[in-house]
Amino acid sequence: MYLNTFNRKTNPNDIFLLMHKGQKIYFLSDFHLGAPDQISSLEREKRIIRFLNQAEKDAAIIFIMGDLFDFWFEYKKVVPKGYVRILGKLASLTDQGIRVEFFVGNHDMWMKDYFQKELNIPVHFQPVTYTFEGKVFYMGHGDGLGPGDHGYKMIKKIFRNGFAQGLFGLIPPRVGIGLANYFSRKSRAQTGIKDEVFMGEENEWLVMYCKEILRTEKIDYFIFGHRHLPLDIKLNDKSRYINLGDWIKYNSYAIFDGEELALHYYKDEK
Repeated sequence: MYLNTFNRKTNPNDIFLLMHKGQKIYFLSDFHLGAPDQISSLEREKRIIRFLNQAEKDAAIIFIMGDLFDFWFEYKKVVPKGYVRILGKLASLTDQGIRVEFFVGNHDMWMKDYFQKELNIPVHFQPVTYTFEGKVFYMGHGDGLGPGDHGYKMIKKIFRNGFAQGLFGLIPPRVGIGLANYFSRKSRAQTGIKDEVFMGEENEWLVMYCKEILRTEKIDYFIFGHRHLPLDIKLNDKSRYINLGDWIKYNSYAIFDGEELALHYYKDEK
């Protein structure tokens, strides 16, 4: 069970957690529920829930590192149809006292307060630093970080702008959600293959981003999603970069057991 011992220093982004013996911290990312169609999305959703049913037995905290949905927008009194199984499971986890935290991804960046109010799940829009058992973790979804990609960074600023979100909210949900789903799936179709190709350590923008941070900070583990490719790269003698992959192709995730962090692959047994 989650031990409620989060203590914040002066910097609110420095979060500490004391784990019980035998507990684990889970990291998952990029479910993209809703894509590419309802049938395959539902199958993936049920698979993720089977995994969470196992994880809850020893989870101290579960981090979902973004792009849980292929698209998500919260109107004032409307949220996208579907996903009742995963939302119910997340509610069940927090009701049991298991801490769940969510990092907004580029496909669900228009979140507001639904997760906080309905599921008791904190939502992060920027990378956060945590300390677990003396190890320092730097965590985020990964989009818009590092050098280059200036076009996307500009679009992200627009999409995160409250005025722009308000304008989109004026579009009737049936039209707005349908339109957004179309462009979201089109974007995944265009970038999916590229996201699954390792570009070499010297060309991986998140690796470059991590190395830049290491110039001024001591970080043991950098954990990101977004790339859809499981990666474990040694940055120096004491620091590693972990990319969590996805649940479309790899069913990959990471576990910290209090001593070591490692990537794993879920073998589904129905």
